[in-house]
Amino acid sequence: MVSRQCGVRYLSRVALTPISWTAAGDVRLLDQRRLPSEEVYLEVGTAEGLAEAIRRMQVRGAPLIGIAAAMGLVAGLRERRGAGRDAFLAHLREGVTLLGATRPTAVNLQWALGRMTRAAAAVPDDGTAGALWDRLHAEATAIWEEDRAMCRRIGEYGLPLVPDGAKVLTHCNAGALATGGIGTALAPIYLAHEQGRQVHVYVDETRPVLQGARLTAWELQHAGVPCTLIADAAAGALMRQAKVDVVLVGADRICANGDFANKIGTYGLAVLARHHGVPFYCAAPWTTVDPTLADGDLIPIEQRPAEEVTAIAGRPVAPAGAAVLNPAFDVTPARYVTGYLTDRGLVQPPFGADPV
Repeated sequence: MVSRQCGVRYLSRVALTPISWTAAGDVRLLDQRRLPSEEVYLEVGTAEGLAEAIRRMQVRGAPLIGIAAAMGLVAGLRERRGAGRDAFLAHLREGVTLLGATRPTAVNLQWALGRMTRAAAAVPDDGTAGALWDRLHAEATAIWEEDRAMCRRIGEYGLPLVPDGAKVLTHCNAGALATGGIGTALAPIYLAHEQGRQVHVYVDETRPVLQGARLTAWELQHAGVPCTLIADAAAGALMRQAKVDVVLVGADRICANGDFANKIGTYGLAVLARHHGVPFYCAAPWTTVDPTLADGDLIPIEQRPAEEVTAIAGRPVAPAGAAVLNPAFDVTPARYVTGYLTDRGLVQPPFGADPV
């Protein structure tokens, strides 16, 4: 049975893909809160429904929420094609404001919404909305397709970091479930595996929402990549035992000086890696670079609900009323980063509008 709520329809298991258009023009999303126990897809036909899916982390990952927001704008405006240009643009602005307020840390979201706004502004004024909607649909699709290509290039540039026999540690989920393609931090791993290299991945569980345990381990298993799930606190011990050759993580925002925000716990990994002499790389598309912020102290850090910490899978693990601090991200200073793996190559800060 299909149920509807806020423009979202819940579907049973279909072929795995984190995002796509439906034949009707809605946005099909893999509900990542239901993994790994269930593969459930949502069909979202409104900006409001897409915003809720982002807030609830049913769709997540910095590149993917940018893609999803762009596509959600288009789906939500489908019924406005018969309106005049001014009314259509007013609804577009409302959708941009709504979606832009969902998650503050990942810069890809604002980048994608800004690109959609500029695309609409470039359409000649004929007084109608049809051409505007067509242009926005094409732009959202281009954002998705370009991200897929960027992921592939990240993987290709990162292949030298993952030689045969490499033991890689990763944190959170920076793979296909977080992007429009094969991922960022996981992209070199997938290409190395594709080439027949023997690679083993240690996957941090990534408390409190367990994106490593629920998503990365599941994703790697699907791809046939050997992996071992570890508690976050075990990473330092593995490095001390020389069981980690390289750390690869994603990013939600990279500042001009190279400081970057990623899932909470990344900073601790970077410090451990430096102490043990393990190379530490940040992998992200160039759209994740925010040259308007000088350093990491300026990055807005999202605070998530307390129940993410006090419960696991809905089961309480802390006493009622316990005070909770739950930042979704932390900031890793550039001095701990060996290099930045992007779709434009392996680069170093400072970062402006274009790479060095």
